[in-house]
Amino acid sequence: MIQLQALTKRYGSFTAVDALDLDVPAGELFGFLGPNGAGKTTTLRMIAGILRPSSGTVRIGGIDVTTNPTAAKAKLGYIPDRPFIYEKLSGAEFLRFVAGLYSQEGAAVERRMDELLALFDLSEWKHELVESYSHGMRQKLIIASAFLHRPEVIVVDEPMVGLDPKAARILKDLFREYTRRGHTILMSTHTLEIAEDVCDRIAIIQGGRIRASGTVGELMASAAALGQHDLESYFLQLTGERAARELVEVLDA
Repeated sequence: MIQLQALTKRYGSFTAVDALDLDVPAGELFGFLGPNGAGKTTTLRMIAGILRPSSGTVRIGGIDVTTNPTAAKAKLGYIPDRPFIYEKLSGAEFLRFVAGLYSQEGAAVERRMDELLALFDLSEWKHELVESYSHGMRQKLIIASAFLHRPEVIVVDEPMVGLDPKAARILKDLFREYTRRGHTILMSTHTLEIAEDVCDRIAIIQGGRIRASGTVGELMASAAALGQHDLESYFLQLTGERAARELVEVLDA
């Protein structure tokens, strides 16, 4: 459902994403795992059609996002890491606005909206202005809006940011059920535990390149081959991060 071919994004002489190749099939929850600045958000924004690639292609369900953006985006729901919402709209008005972008309206949309608001404990806030929402509530509203038009693909950047434990658990269950029904989810995170918990496959990205990819079991096998006994150590080795004990040695020197 999601195909990246030599996807590249440059800002002057700096290459944020460097010739990424990736194929995420229908029914899979795929995770981008990497430190801050690794290229995760830039990649997701190109997939969502927010950023134009310097070179390479993005296809959603076989449709090129650059040459046929309307058709590609009709298949896509996007959840950013920071929710930006029109604050002078109520929660219900915002969701109706999003539905209208996909030419959806009527009783079916209203029913779907009420179901999503109830799922995330926002029913009582349905008619309140977004400006009165907390950060976590705004994040839940954005998540609800991404699922509203029943897209085939969901792209989500740091999905658990700002969510309380109950909402985070609901979202994990929603992701699992959505992929079980044949849909596709690509999520980015810098939290290893989240990637291990929910993803079918994981790619470790650093410097705009994929350093390793596979199931948790396959990554564990690769870690063992390099003398690492857990994914955290393997992740740190691949991304060039320094372990805490090394930092203590520097401070004590």
